[in-house]
Amino acid sequence: MLGAAGILVPDLLAKTGMNIEPKWWNVGQELLQGKPIDYLGNPNLIHASNFGAIFATQFFLMASAEVYRGYWESEEGAKGMYPGGAFDPLNFAKDPAKFQELKIKEIKNGRLAMLAMLGFYSQAFSTGKTPLENLGDHLASPFTNHI
Repeated sequence: MLGAAGILVPDLLAKTGMNIEPKWWNVGQELLQGKPIDYLGNPNLIHASNFGAIFATQFFLMASAEVYRGYWESEEGAKGMYPGGAFDPLNFAKDPAKFQELKIKEIKNGRLAMLAMLGFYSQAFSTGKTPLENLGDHLASPFTNHI
């Protein structure tokens, strides 16, 4: 669901007057065209201008987390792929019944997130507008602006 937040939050911030690109599909395009990305419209924050550096940093951070989770956190005989330790700071996995329930909730949450992203992709492709622009159009005229 962080992907959905990553699409909606910049759109909301742009509507409040912040100088950022509200159309999420244009941000990566600007980087590939050689334009730098200023997070939250502020060049003093993270100033991303090199695609290779962004890719390498992202790869290093994700690979480090996966290696830590898969190898260093594994117990004797365990595969190391289940929550626990640093990946369970609130100790939700302590109770086996609660742990099974949380695994099902996580799968359902992931499926819902995939449907939300599919909705964002299809709206952007068919209308060329952001989700909040589409919502505003629908609320203004629900019988003409719908599916």
